[in-house]
Amino acid sequence: MSKADRPDLPNAASRFNEEAQTYAVRGADQPDLEGGVAAIRNVLKTLPAKPGVYRMHDARGDVLYVGKARALKNRVTNYTQVDRLPNRLRRMVSLTRSMTIVTTNSEAEALLLEAQLIKRYRPAYNVLLRDDKSFPFILLRADHDFPRIQKHRGARRHKGEYYGPFASAGSVNVTLNALEKLFLLRSCTDSFFNNRDRPCLLYQIKRCSAPCVGRIDKPGYAELVADAKAFLGGKSTAVQAKLAKEMEGAAEALDFERAALLRDRLKALTFIQGSQAINAAGIGDADIFALAHKQGVIGIQAFFIRGGQNWGHRAFFPAHIQDSSEEEVLTLVLAQFYEEVPPARLLLLDRDLPEAELLAEALSDRAGRKVEIAVPQRGDRVRLVAQAKRNAEEALDRRLAETTTQGKLLREVAELFDLSEPPQRIEIYDNSHIQGSNALGAMVVAGPEGFIKGQYRKFNIKQAATDDDFAMMREVMERRFSRAQEEDPDRDKGEWPDLVLIDGGKGQVSAVREVFERLGIEDVPFIGIAKGPHHGREGREVFHFPDGRELTLPVNAPVLFYLQRLRDEVHRYAIGAHRTKRAKAITASPLDEVPGIGPARKKALLLHFGTARAVRSASLEDLQKAPGVSAAVAQTVYDFYHGEGE
Repeated sequence: MSKADRPDLPNAASRFNEEAQTYAVRGADQPDLEGGVAAIRNVLKTLPAKPGVYRMHDARGDVLYVGKARALKNRVTNYTQVDRLPNRLRRMVSLTRSMTIVTTNSEAEALLLEAQLIKRYRPAYNVLLRDDKSFPFILLRADHDFPRIQKHRGARRHKGEYYGPFASAGSVNVTLNALEKLFLLRSCTDSFFNNRDRPCLLYQIKRCSAPCVGRIDKPGYAELVADAKAFLGGKSTAVQAKLAKEMEGAAEALDFERAALLRDRLKALTFIQGSQAINAAGIGDADIFALAHKQGVIGIQAFFIRGGQNWGHRAFFPAHIQDSSEEEVLTLVLAQFYEEVPPARLLLLDRDLPEAELLAEALSDRAGRKVEIAVPQRGDRVRLVAQAKRNAEEALDRRLAETTTQGKLLREVAELFDLSEPPQRIEIYDNSHIQGSNALGAMVVAGPEGFIKGQYRKFNIKQAATDDDFAMMREVMERRFSRAQEEDPDRDKGEWPDLVLIDGGKGQVSAVREVFERLGIEDVPFIGIAKGPHHGREGREVFHFPDGRELTLPVNAPVLFYLQRLRDEVHRYAIGAHRTKRAKAITASPLDEVPGIGPARKKALLLHFGTARAVRSASLEDLQKAPGVSAAVAQTVYDFYHGEGE
């Protein structure tokens, strides 16, 4: 959910800015405990005993800490009692040179504003939810006679129903794929829809009802939309019963084609129900959170249940947790998490929170409906929380076990590109040619142990125009993944990539997207790596996502260095393969194309005639006179250049 779309408190900071005042004591930017206490005491002189939020600033004005309080005066007074503060907070006070105070109408509003400001300023002394990636949703548009179903991120500018959040792009893609098979709703853009004169491929593979060319009328399509809304709203059993009844009716009417179509839709429904990692039937809408704590690291596991269906899970590892209790960390993580995501009606936790009622009130205000927070004691809910707890512990164990540089880098790659887990196989692609000559594509493979050189591949460009980089990339990807579909359709040989990196920008990414759409591949993530404004010498590579997003990384980020190494390796391999191919072409002779002519006979012919052109124009009799050339070989050479019978 974008900030512009949040009800009531999206602009909380601006709402209360008129009441905000800044109190400052000038001083050096070095730690000075007495100076920090003096700055805080100066604030206390006029500080009200009202609910609100306070920000502590250093000498440069950077935010050190954001806190909320039921009574600001009482809470801020605690920072002047330095003997009772832990060392970490004592240092924070020593750096404090000014404070900004914002009063609110209630403590619940203060909690929401605190979370918003923490997300905005990311202070060094606050518990931080480090996961900044937006969550994907499924959007069922309502601005067209034939609504479109699509994946959505970001602000809710389109009219329609939003379903989510999903834990990752992979989970939403799998669900969308199954929904298209189940409800045959269109996923194309309006411009594509308006310019069709015959059904597209999705209709042929039974993933769309082709409303664009009138294969279904408006009432019939509206019925499909209603079924999709019922399913996404948790009424999958009713949808299943309806489809089963329609299938039986079609079979009794001997309409076997329609019965087969309904059977396939039932299979898609069964797939969705059977692919759930957890059984959440009867739960409705709920978010489940559990916490694990080891070796000074906290892991929080979240499950997202909507309509009794598991829409994925994600692990969070908050930062700056020193001197904070587990309950305090979980409270702050939840407040920050729901700054971007609408809360479910029910939050199931593995522990009681001291501020559970306050948090529930704040989230209810934000959502515009009641949000309940509960710690289940019996039944299926206890089982679900226990499973989340187990997942939190396992995720934390994996986090702690990843001590090698490679493991950490792969985990960062997964976080960067929104993968469900660290990739075990990364394929990197590049093309190489000189003004279209000797063009080829190259693929290198990397895994947890480094580069897997035995699986490097070259692709001699056969069909694409060799001066068209995008067409060359399309040919390479078509050949690679068409063969993968033929040779490893079940993907049990470990030869399908978990991530595809392309040396190129928007054009190359678009070319790969076209191939994947044509082949029906939806679960292989791919990213383009384009050089920055100074050709990458400053480390300003731009990463291009399939949905049009672009990302740059800090020039000193280890994960950037790792991705640069992958890009440089495929570039090295492509250049090397191109040079080898070019060297062979330079030394090649037209006689190389003649079948059955080895090096010795080729040398004999060239020594006798002087040039390959003279060999080509020689008569059969002259060829037979060449030393070491038999009549049969002479006939072969003559027939190759002149054709049999000439």
